[in-house]
Amino acid sequence: MEQPSAESHPSGAAGEFAGPLKIAGVDPELRFAGGETQVMALTRELIRRGHRAELICDPAGRLWELARAEGIECHPLKIRNAVDLGAAMRLRAILLGGRFDIVHFHTSRAHAMSPIVRGCARAAVVTRRMDYAPNRLFAPLLYGREVDRVIAISSAVADSLIGAGAPGANISIIPSGVDIERFRPPTDDERAAARRNLGLDSETIAIGAAGALEERKGHRYLLHALTLGDALKGARCFIAGEGSIRASLEVEAARLGVAERVTMLGLIEDVRAMLAAIDIFVMPSLKEGLGIAALEAMACGLAVVLSGVGGLAGLIENESSGLQVPPADAKALAAALERLARDRELRQSLGASARAAAVAEYSDVVMAERTLEVYRRSIAERSRRLK
Repeated sequence: MEQPSAESHPSGAAGEFAGPLKIAGVDPELRFAGGETQVMALTRELIRRGHRAELICDPAGRLWELARAEGIECHPLKIRNAVDLGAAMRLRAILLGGRFDIVHFHTSRAHAMSPIVRGCARAAVVTRRMDYAPNRLFAPLLYGREVDRVIAISSAVADSLIGAGAPGANISIIPSGVDIERFRPPTDDERAAARRNLGLDSETIAIGAAGALEERKGHRYLLHALTLGDALKGARCFIAGEGSIRASLEVEAARLGVAERVTMLGLIEDVRAMLAAIDIFVMPSLKEGLGIAALEAMACGLAVVLSGVGGLAGLIENESSGLQVPPADAKALAAALERLARDRELRQSLGASARAAAVAEYSDVVMAERTLEVYRRSIAERSRRLK
């Protein structure tokens, strides 16, 4: 199988395109999830570096609200679906009026507009975050001819694109990034306060998970794991997030007899409040493009237990910066959690290594540096083709 020709650390951008760029990020989603967190992080860092980074988003969405609150220039655009020609023409007008160097599509609905707006910026880039294959009929077009470069957030995402017919030569692998100054190990006082807020004493082992409450996130296996192993019988579990299976998870927790030890936190404004309090972070996903919540936990210096699927499979070095378990395996998950619950030194060692990995490879600064190189390479390659 053809592999992406670009390295995970793109380099070789043309020097003539090294000056400040004007970038339009397009994300019309109403909800604010991991992808939108990344859009904000990238936009902030681009602006901090002296570039003109603006967003094109839905004025009814959370991204618009948060970006405007930070002084980021936003252009209003509602996209109803992938064939919204009216939205495509409005996007075309925004891009032509703004004379952008780069248009960066961050969602599939935005990316569907690319054939109509091609040529409205000096180069076009799309980020793919999902590890399932896109439509094979359209993938060669949308991830090939209609954009200059594709950013995949993990090798698993890149493989799924190539499997659907996207040209590997177009793909650069750039992992998502987190703000490692904001997501950091808590002080003793911060940790004590966070544990008090969750009703935890100093001895109780606290396990945390964060993410959409959907089947693909594997929360059911976490609930089953809590019933296995003596060291987990007194543990508390906190699950942050909302989704379509919340009610069924609550029923399952009651059926398993763990409801009193499991707290569904719902959507929380700042996940650091949970991360500062827990001892172990778990992401038992059945599918995962990369896992922003796992990166945030790593940056906070937590011991993590992750399923070996998708982008999660390459996020840690097993036994060094975290523990990896097979997906959909409650017994293996329970064994890993019990091991960490019993061994404070192991938790501290894995957490320190996880923090170091986050700083070196998964910071928003590193993500922005690599993305800027992709932008400049895209402009240079388009310029050569047009000569």
